[in-house]
Formats: sequence, structure tokens, C-alpha cells
Amino acid sequence: MYRILLILAALLCAVSCGGRRSQQQNAPASQPRVFLPAIAPVAMSPEEQREYLRLHYWDRFDFADSLFVREADTAQMIEAYARWIALISDRPADPAPMDSLMRRASVSRPMLDYFTMLAEAVVHDPNSPLRNDEFYIPVMQAVLASPYYDEYERIGPAYDLNMASQNRLGRQANDFRYTLASGATGTLYGVKAEYVLLFINNPGCPMCKQLREQIVGSPMLTEMIERGRLKVIALYPDEDLTEWRNYREYIPAKWINGYDDGCVVREQGIYDLTAIPSLYLLDRDKRVLVKDSTDVPYIEEVIDRRG
Repeated sequence: MYRILLILAALLCAVSCGGRRSQQQNAPASQPRVFLPAIAPVAMSPEEQREYLRLHYWDRFDFADSLFVREADTAQMIEAYARWIALISDRPADPAPMDSLMRRASVSRPMLDYFTMLAEAVVHDPNSPLRNDEFYIPVMQAVLASPYYDEYERIGPAYDLNMASQNRLGRQANDFRYTLASGATGTLYGVKAEYVLLFINNPGCPMCKQLREQIVGSPMLTEMIERGRLKVIALYPDEDLTEWRNYREYIPAKWINGYDDGCVVREQGIYDLTAIPSLYLLDRDKRVLVKDSTDVPYIEEVIDRRG
């Protein structure tokens, strides 16, 4: 996981630095500034250390030092930020640590811009293994509450906040209607099972194929499907039905394989389709247990924890 984020950090650093290379090629090299997180007291238990760092990880960071954001080693900062996100991710629906951080970062526009960038890279980027809308919501709320941005600069954050606020963890998912190959229709809330796994997919998408194979290859999920405890809805959200019909034979017969007639899900923005495939695990009341994931083992883990 960290290897992926370090690669991302290196790419971001290369992009941010590459455009200035020709202007600075004769300038003397300077040492980038780095951030050293707080260290938990060694006398604490691992659980106590985790709780300490959840609250005190950023205590050694000077939020008043706006010069830091221009001189920082951004790759190192993204890694440090990712380590903190990984640490607080044992409570994926608890936004309090992020809310506290963004309040501190709102001291100036350069600082708020910088921590917003870190959040976009780690908890908002569709390819990040630490993506989490519950952590991203306080970031956009801080941006929209600040006095630093005009009405046009607020359009993007307002849209992102609206999308992140859809189908939140622990809350009921948005309902939608799907259409089967026969022309019959159904709704998400009309599917009755202990668990529902929503698989938003596109035919021919390599990652969609991988996820489908992982679900089919899971003994745990297969047994649950056989017993009727789990129902899978494979939803195609686009308009090219020829492509969808040609791919039907690859979807297991026990799955509900439907398409979104009229692309209502996309047009109304009731599910985030920025990155496909996407998995949502719901309980019998359609409360969201796992949101916008591509991690089948994690879905198994969540079900297993619930017994």
C-alpha cells in the first residue's frame, strides 16, 4: 500500500517540479524541508499509541509557517500524510481527526491549499488505496467555509462535497431502478437479502473483469450467494446497450445483471461514477457498509466481522 502511495508522491513531485526546471537550472540546489510527526510515548500500549497519534500526529507541524509549503519535500509530506490516514482508517466513518486537522490548516490560504492537495492525492484520488469520502468531506467543508475563495473557485469543491456526501458509510444508499435484458425492471430496495453487493461495471474494463473473477473465486461470497444471504447487482451505467448485451454471458447467472435505462444514476449524480469499477456492500436495510471499493478481501472482512 505504501509503495503505491510513494510512487504517486514521486509522480506528483515530478509534475510540480518539472515545469520550473528550465528556470532554475542555474540556481543553487536547496535542501527540501521535511515534516517529522509526533512520536507516541514508548510506555503506551500499541492501542494507546494509535489513539495518541490520532490526536497528536501533527503537533510538531507549524501551521503558521506558510513558507514551509513552498520549500517542503512534497513526496515526503504525502507519505507522512498517508501514514496518518492509514492510522486513522481503523475508524473509516469518523471524520473528527480530519476535521480537527483542517481547522488548523485553515490559518492561511497557502496552508489550506497545501493540505487540500494532500487530501486530494491520498483520500480523494480514485486510484488511492486510502480513498475515503468520510475523510474528504471535512476537507471540502473547510474550503467552502474559508474566506479565501471566490464564487467560481467554490464550484469544484461544492460539487466534490455533494458527490462525497452521497451514500455515506452507515447511512442508507440511494435507491435506483435497473432494467434486465428481458425488459423487466427492479429497484435496489426491492432486492431482499441479508447483504447486497452493488457492482458498478463496464464491459471490457480489465479491472471490472478482475473484480468479477475475485467475487466468483471467493468461497465465502459464493456460499453466501448460494444460500441467498448475498445478492449481487451488476449495474451497467452507460448508454451503449449493444456492448452490454454482448457481455451478458460473462456475468454469473445468479447475479442480477441490469443496466441504468436513461443513465439516471449518472445524470442525477446519485452514485460517484468517476472511477469504474466500484463496489458497495449494503446490509439488509441498504445501509452502506463498504463504499466505492475495489477490495474484495476487505468486503469479506467486513462481512466476517459482522458474523
